[in-house]
This record gives sequence, structure tokens and C-alpha cells, in this order.
Amino acid sequence: MREKVERVIEKIRPLLQRDGGDIQLVDVTDGIVKVRLQGACGSCPMSAMTLKMGVEKQIKQEIPEIKEVVSV
Repeated sequence: MREKVERVIEKIRPLLQRDGGDIQLVDVTDGIVKVRLQGACGSCPMSAMTLKMGVEKQIKQEIPEIKEVVSV
């Protein structure tokens, strides 16, 4: 499961890096993906929206068994 999530994150990463941010996969447990937003994304007031409407949406679309993506 972790490898599948990493592949999706690799697709998303260039979009975040374009805006000065990045994303790190921390853990995948029981359908919950834990990530850490870094760089500009870590302090951006829109990071919660980026996480839910961007990262979580894409991961859940490609891996339906994922329940949620959370930032740690």
C-alpha cells in the first residue's frame, strides 16, 4: 500500500514544488495516509485546502481503499 501511495505522491510533488513546497510521506496505516507538507506548503494558509482538495482527492481517486490523508 505504501508503494502505491508513494507513486501517487511522486505525481503530485512537481505541482507542489512549482510553488516552492514539497510533500513527504510519513506513514500509511489502516487506510490513513500521514504526510508532512514542507517548504512554502508548510506555512501556507491554504495548505489545508491543498491537502484535502488536491493531495487527498488524487490519492483516493487512484487508491480507493484510502480513507483519509492527514498532515502531521
